[in-house]
Amino acid sequence: MSSPTARDWVHRAVRIIEADANRSADTHLRVFDLPQEWGVRLYLKDESVHPTGSLKHRLARSLFLFGLSNGDITEGTTLVEASSGSTAVSEAYFARLLGLQFVAVVPAQTSAAKLDLITRQGGRLHLVEPGDVYAAAEALGAQDGWFYLDQFANASTVTDWRGNNNIACSIFEQLALEPHPEPEWIVVGAGTGGTSATIGRYCRYSKRATRLAVVDPEGSVFEEAWRTGSRAVTGPGSRIEGIGRPRVEPSFVPTVVDEVFTVPDAESVAAMRILFERNGIRAGASTGTNLSAALRLVDRMRRQGRPGSVVTLICDDGNRYLDTYYADDWVRARGIDLDAGRAAVEPFFP
Repeated sequence: MSSPTARDWVHRAVRIIEADANRSADTHLRVFDLPQEWGVRLYLKDESVHPTGSLKHRLARSLFLFGLSNGDITEGTTLVEASSGSTAVSEAYFARLLGLQFVAVVPAQTSAAKLDLITRQGGRLHLVEPGDVYAAAEALGAQDGWFYLDQFANASTVTDWRGNNNIACSIFEQLALEPHPEPEWIVVGAGTGGTSATIGRYCRYSKRATRLAVVDPEGSVFEEAWRTGSRAVTGPGSRIEGIGRPRVEPSFVPTVVDEVFTVPDAESVAAMRILFERNGIRAGASTGTNLSAALRLVDRMRRQGRPGSVVTLICDDGNRYLDTYYADDWVRARGIDLDAGRAAVEPFFP
């Protein structure tokens, strides 16, 4: 049983997190310019403008509020997470707000820029091989006074999918005055699966006709899991940071997904770069994955003579990838054929 003093600390912690959200305006819904005669509008929900620079800021906030409300996070708790980078950056931020210690268990191959962002927010690093991330985080979290936030298991349950300014609710509110306020498609990647679960559930709960497309990079298993109905499938994992997984995460809900696109890595990186060259938006490769599929859906609607709108996400700030996805030598060293990627996606750009 918690003491009145402990409960007071939790109340203050919740207020601190809510005050942080109150200071932050909602993320922008950008218009991606398409020829008017196409009859289709494309919008980019810019999650890079969160205080920690990525979509994962929403998930981290939800994980903290759930942990506080559930009695798992108390004064002095040391928090731990398994992460490829962005979630850990956001969780380190919230831990610092509350005066708590945070340890990120991350693959040793994670970009130096992301590791620096974690430590800059006050987080500590525990570097392991990719296959050891889950076990290491779980072992650390089992210690007395520690708590494993476990984004992969909890992402689809800690967010209120019925509303409360979740990302789906925000998208529809921002589209309210647009020519096509109920989009034909919302396109998102899957890492934990939490974002796709939230949007898919919200569309059904709010009785929307909008369909949900999930984009899956090379090496990830979400497309196969959705197509076959098997949660036992495994794969090598993704080279696109933030999305794709070597296993089907507990938070992935295939039953709310209407279509899945597998996007080659070369197309993800090419689309990311073309977005910067033509629109001045520097985003990460997961945004390129989203955009590649979204433009294909725009093209499908145009060919069908079906007017409407499509929404996808700018997942994070591309400045954290200057030494990786924006560096030609780094891309070539990983066997990613940018010329082939450009040839595949450029026809879909206006």
